[in-house]
Order: sequence, then structure tokens, then C-alpha cells
Amino acid sequence: MLSRLISGLIFLFWIFIVIVYPMLISIYVVLPLFIGFSGLMFIKGLDEDNYLYIIFSFIYILNLELNLSLPLMLIVTSILFFYFFIKPKFTFLKLCPICINVATVIFVDVIYFIFLALYDFATEQSSINYDSLILFSVLYDLIAAVLIWSIKLYYYLWLAFGV
Repeated sequence: MLSRLISGLIFLFWIFIVIVYPMLISIYVVLPLFIGFSGLMFIKGLDEDNYLYIIFSFIYILNLELNLSLPLMLIVTSILFFYFFIKPKFTFLKLCPICINVATVIFVDVIYFIFLALYDFATEQSSINYDSLILFSVLYDLIAAVLIWSIKLYYYLWLAFGV
């Protein structure tokens, strides 16, 4: 009975993160974007054939792009660019899962900001301000990646969804 209650609360927590948090980011601009972390979840879902990770991260990304008026599907494009062209070269990091997670978050963030800068240059508009808040967002991405994946907090996801 207690495990069912805990799994229900964890499910509601992840629904809040996926649905409500991007709306809060559009109101409070100091909140981190977690682009790299959502990319890490998406890539983990692709690697482990876990469709729940893919669906949750895709909904979060889509919600984030719609709420912040960012170019649609640019985050997914940068994640897939990393997954197909850069991640296969990380074979030397197989023994260090924390290193893979940190490198994934950094590369997804950097590739996304490069793609966004190219998009802004091509369309002659400014989608996002590149200031110190972006650095804090990347730092929080790294902290989330290290905490969630290295300390194995995804066990709670397993408890909630049975994945």
C-alpha cells in the first residue's frame, strides 16, 4: 500500500516537472532550462529502449520550446545530432558513466546554443539572451545529471513506473 502511494506521488512529481516547470520558466527567467538533462534522458531512453524516458523528455522539450517561443524541434535536432555524430566517439569513456553523463550534458547544451545562434543569425532575430544565466543553467544541468544518474535516483522512476 505504501509503495503504491509513493509511486503515485513520484508519478505526480514527474508530471509536474514535465508539464508545469516549463510554464514556470517562462514566468521566472532565473530558473534553469535543463536542456542538457532532458537530452540526457532522451538519449538514455534511446540507448535502453525505454520509451517512457523518451516520451517524458520529448513532452518536456516541446513544452519548453512552446512556452519560451524557441524554434520548434531545435532541441531534439541538436540531441539527435549529438547522438548520431558525436556519441559514438565516446567509447573510451565506457568505464566512467559519470563522465559520459557530464560530457553528454555539456555537448547537448553547447550544440543547442550553437544551433540557436546559427538560427538567430539566419533569421536575424534574437531568441535568447546569452548572459550569465545561461552559464548557471548549464551548471544546474550538470548538477542534475550527476545527481540523477550517478547516485541512481532513477530507481524512483523505476519504482513509480516499473521501468
